[in-house]
Amino acid sequence: MNPVEGGTAPSITTLESREIYRNQWLRLREDKILRSNGQPGIYSVVDKDDCAVILPIDQGRVWLVEQFRYTIQDRALELPQGGWEMKVDDPEELARGELKEETGLHAASMTCLGWMWIAYGFTRQKQHVFLATELTTTEKDPDPEEHDMLVRSVTVEEFEEMMLAGVIRDASTLGAWGLYLMWKVRQG
Repeated sequence: MNPVEGGTAPSITTLESREIYRNQWLRLREDKILRSNGQPGIYSVVDKDDCAVILPIDQGRVWLVEQFRYTIQDRALELPQGGWEMKVDDPEELARGELKEETGLHAASMTCLGWMWIAYGFTRQKQHVFLATELTTTEKDPDPEEHDMLVRSVTVEEFEEMMLAGVIRDASTLGAWGLYLMWKVRQG
């Protein structure tokens, strides 16, 4: 069995786990571990509920959001994305909600392109990737963290140039675009 499919035994055993912090967005736990080579250690893990990143494309244009990201102390241009701070049973419902909340767009068609782990070196959070097409404008419904969010659309060519030039540096946006390109090739 392929190790990527989970066919091998874990090389790290969890000996003890304790939650050391929690708020409405995340839980932080510290695990005492034992590596397969006999060496003990500690892993700190941020647990977050699933989220979604949405690639809204219509008539050769991609819709982006720009907002201040506190962690990097800078404004960032990225695809609409986010979560609801709770378990989500229907990732498409989450994606549709985030798209409306952040951009005021409704997609007549949503295509699941897959999912990815956001940063599994320290966090356990799954991000569902959706392509949103056949877009119409509705009313935005931003949450308090999105008070300064701007929405803009650019051509696909401009979007790709922004990624190549480092204007767009968000891993979720870059990963979603990669999944989209692979999906597009397979569509023929």
